[in-house]
Amino acid sequence: MTEITHEELVSALQTHFGFDTFKGEQEAIIRNVIEGNDTFVLMPTGGGKSLCYQLPSLIMDGVAIVISPLIALMKNQVDAMRNYSEEPGVAHFINSSLSRGEINAVKDDVLNGRTKLLYLAPESLQKNENVDFLQGVKISFYAVDEAHCISEWGHDFRPEYSQIRSMVQRIGKAPIIALTATATPKVQKDIQKNLGMLDATIFKSSFNRSNLYYEVRQKNSEIDKDLVRYIRSMEGKSGIVYCLARKEVEDLAQVLQVNGIAARAYHAGMDAATRSANQDAFLMEECQVIVATIAFGMGIDKPDVRFVVHYDIPKSLEGYYQETGRAGRDGGEGQCICFYSPKDIERLRKFQQGKPGS
Repeated sequence: MTEITHEELVSALQTHFGFDTFKGEQEAIIRNVIEGNDTFVLMPTGGGKSLCYQLPSLIMDGVAIVISPLIALMKNQVDAMRNYSEEPGVAHFINSSLSRGEINAVKDDVLNGRTKLLYLAPESLQKNENVDFLQGVKISFYAVDEAHCISEWGHDFRPEYSQIRSMVQRIGKAPIIALTATATPKVQKDIQKNLGMLDATIFKSSFNRSNLYYEVRQKNSEIDKDLVRYIRSMEGKSGIVYCLARKEVEDLAQVLQVNGIAARAYHAGMDAATRSANQDAFLMEECQVIVATIAFGMGIDKPDVRFVVHYDIPKSLEGYYQETGRAGRDGGEGQCICFYSPKDIERLRKFQQGKPGS
């Protein structure tokens, strides 16, 4: 790709996304991708990671393959991209939620050059029919989102992520950009080694979010009353309450509803339609609070979440950082309250027994 000037990049940013300036190191990262180099991005939640692959995909020849772990996240991002573009086929996803006919329509758009961004779950990437299809497509680069899922030492390890490199080798080589909001040095090395990108240019942003307020509170038998009181004090402001277990999520959502708080539940055990409806209700401000397991929130783009409460102690410090990072993404205030009791530590120990990196 020929050298691209600062003015050309800013002009593309304005045209496609309506922003006048880049945030932090976005411009340097985008330039590195356009120049065809492997790129590793460690950037806090809310730092603008997705733009780092969305903008280059629109500028470069071919289609960018974005590997992303959650169906809800893909849908969210594809909808957002289509809002920015005149061309409805500019972004697509292929995953288990699509019918055969829908998948064929997506493939047509890709083959006709209408699509610049194609989102796939790692499981979809492993399917032979998708590999065969992608071998016939010009790929600009691969973006691996939530890249910490590759590492056994990460807080959200997914075995199918470890197959990405061999899939890329089968489909055809192209530069890789790996992005994550949480990676210890050990996890970072692991990601780079796993993806075969030890020479990648590394971009790390500061993790201090000065607009977030952190507080730990004692958890006792009055916790439900305390929580109701706290949420009432945040009237008109959106928040997330995280619990460890699915049953607890449902029970607590009910307690809040009985107390006149517009709350919905969200966990991986619910059917997809209910889950999706509850998530949309939260995004559309039809409910104030979502009570969830940590399955909720990856890539959920709601900038004005004002509080994140942990009803139970979080599973890890990295996980806690990422979950609380969903507050105050618009730069406004975000309160992060964690309820603590020694009993929870015991429970977590039992929960984590025999799991890697525990």
